[in-house]
Amino acid sequence: MKYGIVIFPSKKIQDLANSYRKRYDPHYALIPPHVTLKSFEATEEEIKQTTDALNAIAKVQQPFHMNVKKVSSFQPVNNVIYLKINPTEELQLLHEKINEQTVGEKSEYAFVPHITIGQKLSDDEHSDVYGSLKMLDVEHEETVDRFHLLYQLENGSWSVHETFRLGKG
Repeated sequence: MKYGIVIFPSKKIQDLANSYRKRYDPHYALIPPHVTLKSFEATEEEIKQTTDALNAIAKVQQPFHMNVKKVSSFQPVNNVIYLKINPTEELQLLHEKINEQTVGEKSEYAFVPHITIGQKLSDDEHSDVYGSLKMLDVEHEETVDRFHLLYQLENGSWSVHETFRLGKG
């Protein structure tokens, strides 16, 4: 089964992201806007171990600030447009701990914290959409106090398996 470990941002940022995802992200209906910390496949037995590891991580990791700064793109690697999150030591540490202490392969990409707002765009679409969105003045800060373990349903949508609150040791 497919799993993901994510941070869901505040409603304000989700609303902003969804205003663009509706048009530019085919995954819009499958999962709310999120920051992916890890995605992987696992058995039910491995998920028991993973939830234990995530509980231990959450107990020692304190809530932290997350800053959304601007619209950016992964072009030319792929035509993904996203809200860029300032990488902080706390966010990087959370990502590293989760990747070290849970099952699944390490990501093939470096960790770039972001919230996708457009993907699977043609080159022309990407150029047009990114050209207008990169002018947006996005300046938002919020406190992250939890992360979530999700699983993918047969129809492709994602559901929360468990929520982990930071610093509740």
